[in-house]
Amino acid sequence: MEDVSAVSSAGERTRSRVRYFVLFMLFVVTTLNYADRATLSITSSSMQKELGLDPVQLGYLFSAFAWAYVAGQIPGGWLLDRFGTKTVYAWSIALWSFFTLLQGVVGALPVAVLAGAFFLCRLMVGFAEAPSFPGNSRLVAAWFPTAERGTAAAIFNSSQYFATVLFAPLMAYLTHAHGWRSVYFVMGGLGLVLAAVWLVVIHEPKSHPRISRAELEHIERGGGLVSLEQKAVAKAPIPRGALKQLLANRMMMGIYVGQYCITTLTYFFLTWFPVYLVQERGMSILKAGFVASLPAVAGFIGGVLGGVVSDGLVRRGHSLTFARKTPIVIGMLMSTSMVVCNYVDSQWLVVAIMSLSFFGKGVGALGWAVMSDTAPKQVAGLSGGVFNTFGNLAGITTPIVIGYLVKESGSFAAALVFVGANALLAIVCYLLVVGEIRRLELKQA
Repeated sequence: MEDVSAVSSAGERTRSRVRYFVLFMLFVVTTLNYADRATLSITSSSMQKELGLDPVQLGYLFSAFAWAYVAGQIPGGWLLDRFGTKTVYAWSIALWSFFTLLQGVVGALPVAVLAGAFFLCRLMVGFAEAPSFPGNSRLVAAWFPTAERGTAAAIFNSSQYFATVLFAPLMAYLTHAHGWRSVYFVMGGLGLVLAAVWLVVIHEPKSHPRISRAELEHIERGGGLVSLEQKAVAKAPIPRGALKQLLANRMMMGIYVGQYCITTLTYFFLTWFPVYLVQERGMSILKAGFVASLPAVAGFIGGVLGGVVSDGLVRRGHSLTFARKTPIVIGMLMSTSMVVCNYVDSQWLVVAIMSLSFFGKGVGALGWAVMSDTAPKQVAGLSGGVFNTFGNLAGITTPIVIGYLVKESGSFAAALVFVGANALLAIVCYLLVVGEIRRLELKQA
């Protein structure tokens, strides 16, 4: 008869891989998150013709999401710290999907009021999405040891590129075949289904029904904050003066401002890039939807590669500071190549250069890994909210600045210089301001 204790012991030594399924869910949810942000970039040319919008008006419409998204970051981070990631994130998915779907409904309103109603819906999508990335950061910090965190954060962050690869052609087809309103019905419906799935399959590490003791010990021994989501921790009061300490810390401010610069590139590709292809490069809406996916493929590859390289440097004994900064600096240097598009005429050469730029942006987009490495344990959600507030201020400024530049100059040349300059400024932040990358310890009041 087989020894039961021996079987039990063997079972404990067998390491499960539940954390990878959690990462898969983060990837899926964040893919939909970015796809819902990008709906307007695909449908905007059709809407612009129908509603008679000029570039500045379109720029403000693009920015509507980011106004509310930024305003919701710190409240969203507080909700995550107070009530836990699973519940808050589920409500976030459901609400942003509802307001995405509602954009298709208001599309039936008279033209005189449609733009205003659409603007309000975009605001609500932004506010509802606010807890998503701080929630991603909390789950990665809880589920992954330090030496795996860069790859994990890079994978969920690379979903922004995969969203374009997967959904830009679909949304372009829907716009072409069924009208721009159909995009919002389809995307909103998908999100409502995903919110229900999230509630069923997501758990904290210590209460997950399928995790083995070996995996839990591996995560905790490697620096994973496995107790982060427990109620006793999630409902602990936020230390007084925490926000002031975050903003007064040089390392954190360097990271925050650097994220603003990096996210400027993100919002160029999310908002104006398809318009650039149609209006500056003469492509059809359908062709632009498919072509926009090519730089996104490069960005996805670069995003995953940046995380893998960074974690590989940690495992080889390099300091966390060197391992995180090296891909960021190299990636941002590659991103500046987009300025070369001002000097070429071939459509496919433009696409190739933009693909290189987006690849570099992917390699350098390690901000969320850095946030998981540096955020104080007591306020991981709040710190992520501040980080995302700074980053997504670019969602307000980038569409509007580019709108004015395009209207005044009649071309995108100055806009590409503006975006490339932000990549250089991100390098300055990480090399001259951030200093050593380490977890910040809050001082008790």
